[in-house]
Amino acid sequence: MNAIDELTESFARLPGIGKKSAGRLVNHILNSDKAWAQKFATQIATLQDRICRCSVCGSWTEKDPCRICSDPSRDKSVICVVEQPQDVATIENAHEFNGLFHVLGGVIAPLDGVGPDSLRISELLARLRDGNVKEVIIATNPTVEGDTTALYLKKLISLMDIVVTRLASGLPVGGDLEYADKLTLARSLNGRMKM
Repeated sequence: MNAIDELTESFARLPGIGKKSAGRLVNHILNSDKAWAQKFATQIATLQDRICRCSVCGSWTEKDPCRICSDPSRDKSVICVVEQPQDVATIENAHEFNGLFHVLGGVIAPLDGVGPDSLRISELLARLRDGNVKEVIIATNPTVEGDTTALYLKKLISLMDIVVTRLASGLPVGGDLEYADKLTLARSLNGRMKM
């Protein structure tokens, strides 16, 4: 296996990248300026050293706590619970939400061996116990696992004096927040309903 095949295979391991797309990426790099290719390689090589999880919300950040958790202008009475760090960026890009976030790190999926203890649920409950949060928006994906996780969280949070809402319709069933357009996401946030 030569260097082109090795890099093509590595790119093909990325989500959403097939063998043809991986080959196009490799050819683009080969046709690019050498300085750009070296900078790109350095960025990939140092990414995991430069980025960590926010100790508060669990999202990706270069500085802990992240810019959202440390922003005094954010509404600290509302927490939006999402599955993955990329969901924070997706909701932020809609420019419709000014509260805080909490990243679970996945969803309850017993068939995959993921139970509630595998997620950042205890960290969420600890954040809610301080009494400042008035609403929790559950923004898990509209899948069986996402809905199961939402119902589990609602049951836990209903023991506290906190309103629990879920993103409204508009997001396709079986879809991911990451692929929702801004308008659909904005409508879902604005039309959320009490669970």
